[in-house]
Amino acid sequence: MEKIVSLLAKELEEAFVQAGYEKEYAKVTLSNRPDLCEYQCNGAMAGAKAYKKAPIMIAQAVVANLKDSACIESAEAVNPGFINIRLDKKFVADYLNAMLEEEACGIEKLENPKTIIVDYGGANVAKPLHVGHLRSAIIGESIKRIGRYMGNKVIGDVHLGDWGYQMGLVSAYAKDHEEYKKEALQATYLLQNGHRGYRAVWKHIMNISVADLKKNYGNLNVEFDLWKGEADAQEYIPDMVERLKAEGYAHYDDGALVVDVKEESDTKEVPPCMILKSDGAALYDTTDLATLVEREKFYAPDEVIYLTDKRQELHFVQVFRCAKKTGIVREEVALRFLGFGTMNGKDGKPFKTRDGGVMRLEYLLKDIEEQMYQKLSDNRTVAEEEIAKTAKQIALAAVKYGDLSNQASKDYVFDVERFTSFEGNTGPYILYTIVRIKSILAKYEEMGNTLEGLEVNPANTESEKALMLEAAKFNSVIEFAYEELAPHKICAYIYDLANAFNRFYHEVKILGEEDTDVKKGYIALLKVTKKVLELCIDMLGFEAPERM
Repeated sequence: MEKIVSLLAKELEEAFVQAGYEKEYAKVTLSNRPDLCEYQCNGAMAGAKAYKKAPIMIAQAVVANLKDSACIESAEAVNPGFINIRLDKKFVADYLNAMLEEEACGIEKLENPKTIIVDYGGANVAKPLHVGHLRSAIIGESIKRIGRYMGNKVIGDVHLGDWGYQMGLVSAYAKDHEEYKKEALQATYLLQNGHRGYRAVWKHIMNISVADLKKNYGNLNVEFDLWKGEADAQEYIPDMVERLKAEGYAHYDDGALVVDVKEESDTKEVPPCMILKSDGAALYDTTDLATLVEREKFYAPDEVIYLTDKRQELHFVQVFRCAKKTGIVREEVALRFLGFGTMNGKDGKPFKTRDGGVMRLEYLLKDIEEQMYQKLSDNRTVAEEEIAKTAKQIALAAVKYGDLSNQASKDYVFDVERFTSFEGNTGPYILYTIVRIKSILAKYEEMGNTLEGLEVNPANTESEKALMLEAAKFNSVIEFAYEELAPHKICAYIYDLANAFNRFYHEVKILGEEDTDVKKGYIALLKVTKKVLELCIDMLGFEAPERM
């Protein structure tokens, strides 16, 4: 379905042209003063200079051409030249009914879908997941899901750290408990150079570790299509290095093999991308470039998105520039880095256990689940046999929404008490709203009615129209969140939508409405609201229980 802002823009374009002005001035946006109007156009202000006219005169001429619009109830020219717009109530109702009919609820699939790889795991094999892995997993999973809703083929890659020093440590320890630290570096070298004994140990460790990682990522409702790691890139390194040397891209600097990636427009120093250290060893730069070689070979992606700590930005600037300069990826491939901020405790420092250590992810989730279990037990609103499952669902929503509601690049405070609250801008509040809607729809059916064939009616009250307008923003919000890699925009949207529903719920007797047709319209509106909320939380990576 076409977005409402696009439909309005077409109406405004025609009105501008009829009034003798260029259609480029007909941009429509959501109103920044919802108390005055619902949408606005400020094009008359921009056109005033070009046409040497007062903006209010331009605005008035445009508004005069909007009287017969099918989607605009009122358009008003306001000094010094704003055009304030209110939508026609029947148009909004028809728009929501069309959303109800569509499985994706009006999301416009891309005309030219892409193949996108999202690199968002980064866990090290032979180490447990800890809270530092939380953000990449949660944000990456959401980015992947949003991309798929837009119609793309999105491939999630865990990109394991399975080839470094920690593997040498574990391999050496497994082979011989004595003096294992001394042996670790030698073990790492032997492992990376094909030693059969260490390779066998490595494979055994990999099998055990990956099984454990899959379980822990599964507890976060995070799934990867590819379980590849640095080890998978090793076979591509020799040929890549030889090509970079042969084609003159790489040169030696103090014994290290590097590729210059500095650009004239740089305002700060960008060091060369190091391909090999002076001792011939590969680095992260090397394996990331070799991984791109492999991805080009098997997937030919249109876009690759990396999620890591924002402090790694320089590394990815170097890798991306090197990959483009040397032809490792095609020029048209979009390489995007989404660096996230730190998850901090209430003291403003990186989140730790009470004794100051780094908390294992499974312990954090378990603690929150236990808190939710206790809340549900105390409230006695959920059947005993459902409490454990429901507590897990609410805990996951609390953690994921608590993280995703913050802009990814910013640090944030992980406040368990606030995140698990059933009130305010939290995951449990969103779930509670969905459960409330489910309950009303179930009671409507228990009264002998059907949920099939219902249609949203034009709004009778301000709170009803406000809810309808929020629901109708859905496809615009998702498109923007996709383009900007911004799940926090979806969180902000569903918080507004949940608030709009709860205002409507408190002001209107939905099931108590005596007019059958009006009641049917209310129920249809609830169906749209529920559908939008459930699609959104699925994109955020969690789901709602039946009761809370």
